[in-house]
Amino acid sequence: MSGHNKWSSIKHKKGAADAKRGKIFTRLIKEITMAARLGNSGDPDANPRLRSAINAAKAENMPKANIERAIKKGTGELEGVMYEEVIYEGYGPGGAAVIVESLTDNKNRTVADVRHILSKAGGNLGSNGCVSYMFDKKGYFAVAKSVADEETLMEHALEAGAEDIREEGDLFEIITAPEDFETVREALDAADIAHTDAEITMLPQTTTLLQGKEAEQMLRLMDNLDDCDDVQKVYTNADIPDELVNAAA
Repeated sequence: MSGHNKWSSIKHKKGAADAKRGKIFTRLIKEITMAARLGNSGDPDANPRLRSAINAAKAENMPKANIERAIKKGTGELEGVMYEEVIYEGYGPGGAAVIVESLTDNKNRTVADVRHILSKAGGNLGSNGCVSYMFDKKGYFAVAKSVADEETLMEHALEAGAEDIREEGDLFEIITAPEDFETVREALDAADIAHTDAEITMLPQTTTLLQGKEAEQMLRLMDNLDDCDDVQKVYTNADIPDELVNAAA
């Protein structure tokens, strides 16, 4: 299983136990604000990134008022903090690739935090481009096999523009080009096909197998990065044994 899916699985299981809804809302509000600002529009129909951010917020049951307030901060109708998008690249235990996406109002603070977290786990911060070439930006959906069979998904997702459908354990994974993500989402919603995960993500082209102490260090590293206030998303190409993933979750 890819590093993306391993970490998604852990976060879903841990999220229910840790009740990190406040942190989830904070990240979503940042993304909505940034999407409205960068897209120069508070209209989701004219701003695909904003539309995707709003859909993600609704999936987490964020109140409508919170969403509207975040949009107004992005368009300048309400005063708000000015965030900047910064992407960090580096290496974790065993040389596994790590990409960290952040929204920050203080780059010096954020880079220091990310560097400290990486070094504490035996990794290091690298230069821009040092690992991003190992990943592809894709739209990603996870659908439980109990929800729909492969033929049904092919009928709706592939016809809507999905690139691939593959099996992974008890899930079907649907891969799309980033520009086709919302079209495929709409097709799945229209067919009442629920998904457990839906996001624009970075999928690793190849994975790095980690075991034992290195795998445990990587799981702690990812958890610590996920807890960092300025971090929005974390990606890795680490492949970690299922028993360690389940134990961590």
